[in-house]
Amino acid sequence: MSVISDFYEKQAQTVIKALQKRQMEGHYCPDAKSAVDYILSLIPEGSTVTWGGSESIREAGLLSALESAPVTLWDREKAAQEDQKAFYRKAFCADYYLMSANAVTLDGQLVNIDGNGNRVAALSYGPDHVIMLVGMNKVAPDLDSAIKRVHNVAAPPNSIRLHLDTPCVKDGKCHNCFSAQKICNMLHVQHFCRQPGRIHVVLVGESLGF
Repeated sequence: MSVISDFYEKQAQTVIKALQKRQMEGHYCPDAKSAVDYILSLIPEGSTVTWGGSESIREAGLLSALESAPVTLWDREKAAQEDQKAFYRKAFCADYYLMSANAVTLDGQLVNIDGNGNRVAALSYGPDHVIMLVGMNKVAPDLDSAIKRVHNVAAPPNSIRLHLDTPCVKDGKCHNCFSAQKICNMLHVQHFCRQPGRIHVVLVGESLGF
């Protein structure tokens, strides 16, 4: 085991214990493959599954693996543009919702920034089961650091990925702008979960997403 792998595992255990205090489940996987296998084991056959926009779950191979799993996928990419709003609302009725986090604090808070709000809405009050796949590169020491991360580390590359016309696309830093295309419209912090175990955070000992 490398030094960084050992560090990730020890740090993950700190986060997992903190998540438990907040009535959320946590699990550590050393790599993306084992994380995908673990997540698939959590989803019963015949379940309906959908997801929010996430480079992490795509990079990890989770979406590809789901295509051959015995589940029913609700793929938002296949919904017609005029049906996007209806699809986002339909996603609340899925059995399982998959997503990542823009940051996770060492004391177990989940921090996300969103453009339309559908992703953080599903996390707040949506499907009965939310599974989050999060690379250890997204762990932040505290809430202030996590918020800085979502603005300065997560949002600019995501804006570039989406080919948006925002100031951060031009110079790679947050301007706290009022651009019509900005994706930093809602800042969501999950402090606690009233439904024990509804949120399951799978930490991965790799750098995934932004």
